[in-house]
Amino acid sequence: MIDAQILDSPAVTSTVRIARWTPGGCVWCGSTDSIEEYRNEPRCSLCRQQEAIIDDAKHFIGMYGLRPLGGTLSSEDEEEREFRVTARDAREVLNRIRLEKLPDPAAVRKALRPRAAAAVAAPGTTSTSTSTAAPAKSAPTKKSQAGVTGVDMIELESRVQKLLVQLTSVDEQISALDGAQGLPARAKMKDLDKQRTTVLTTLAALEKARRRTS
Repeated sequence: MIDAQILDSPAVTSTVRIARWTPGGCVWCGSTDSIEEYRNEPRCSLCRQQEAIIDDAKHFIGMYGLRPLGGTLSSEDEEEREFRVTARDAREVLNRIRLEKLPDPAAVRKALRPRAAAAVAAPGTTSTSTSTAAPAKSAPTKKSQAGVTGVDMIELESRVQKLLVQLTSVDEQISALDGAQGLPARAKMKDLDKQRTTVLTTLAALEKARRRTS
């Protein structure tokens, strides 16, 4: 359910907090401070912050194809070591504040339903006592639809131009790295290839959208 549950660390101590989860509280530590939805769960600000630190470290490690987090902190450079140390510290915080018993996922989903239902019902609340509001809700005229389509086309063309500039930049970087050796160069080339694929896919999608509106 939560990343910290599967992260092992030799420095992690056993659960020391004795608390119970209550509906609306953080599913990891039980706190009710600054609760927001995080990975489809209510989480407090402290837990979100520690999870974000671990996610950043995972992204860095994955980008350069380095040894996974956990275990020794041995690193190839200071930047890698900093990510490993901060991730380890974040794991220690999460495991220190972890509830003795994590809540049942079904109970968490049930507690979230009232808020979700309220969010859906709020914008849909209407009054049926008068009929004068009906004209305001009538379907837009062809003229107004044409205006919206025109604005969309302008925005679409702007996005295409930006993507083409980005594609040119990516191609230039790929050419500059051609023949380069070493782990950082290979990782950079892999990242650039992904960026190029993403840009080309987005351009294709925008072209389809342009054809639908033309």
